[in-house]
Amino acid sequence: MSDETTDTTTAPKSIDPEFREQATEALKNVSDPELGVNIVDLGLIYDLAYDEEHDALVISMTLTSAGCPLTDVIENDIAEALDGLVAAFRINWVWMPPWTPERITDDGRDMMRALGFAI
Repeated sequence: MSDETTDTTTAPKSIDPEFREQATEALKNVSDPELGVNIVDLGLIYDLAYDEEHDALVISMTLTSAGCPLTDVIENDIAEALDGLVAAFRINWVWMPPWTPERITDDGRDMMRALGFAI
C-alpha cells in the first residue's frame, strides 16, 4: 500500500466482473471521513484493475479535494475493507479528471440528503 501517481510504465490488467463486484462491495465499507458517505457512492473510485504482475489490486481513485488531509485514514480503511479479499493493493491517485458532485451515485445522493446535505 503506497501513495502513487499515475504510472505509465506498467499498465494495469482488467479484473473479472465477479471479483470487481466483490471489491466494490467491500469498498462501500470505506467512508469519506469528512462527508460520512462511502467512497464508491461518492464516485471517488475511477477503476479497479490488477497490476502488471497480477499480484496487487490497483485502485484508481481521487478525493473530493487534492489537499485532503485524511488520505492515511482512507488508505487504512481500504486496507481493512479488503483484508481477506486481496493479498495486496495500491492506490493510484488520479487528479484528472477532477472529482465533481456529478460523480455521486443516486444512493450516495440519498445518503448525503439523509445527513443534511442539500444535494
